[in-house]
Amino acid sequence: MVYIESWDEFVDRSLQLFRADPQSSRYVMKYRHCDGKLVLKVTDNRECLKFKTDQAQDAKKMEKLNNIFFTLMVRGPDADISEASSKEQMEQQASKKGRGRRQ
Repeated sequence: MVYIESWDEFVDRSLQLFRADPQSSRYVMKYRHCDGKLVLKVTDNRECLKFKTDQAQDAKKMEKLNNIFFTLMVRGPDADISEASSKEQMEQQASKKGRGRRQ
């Protein structure tokens, strides 16, 4: 089990792994509060992909990956994942509305 250094490479390879065999694939998140580290693991019992981070900014990336995996699990491995990311962007824009000074 080797840790993948690049986030984009981890996402691409984990999506390929899930789409190849969705029935036996697993996605695991583990957070160690004492170390402040988050470890993400995707495996199908033959290949194991891991990503480790201690950066708080990677939490948003992890949330986006969760939404992508939820979409694939519910709609099937051939589902269009662009809808999951576009829905997230719309929610972010909606949450920004109303912030700021009243005039």
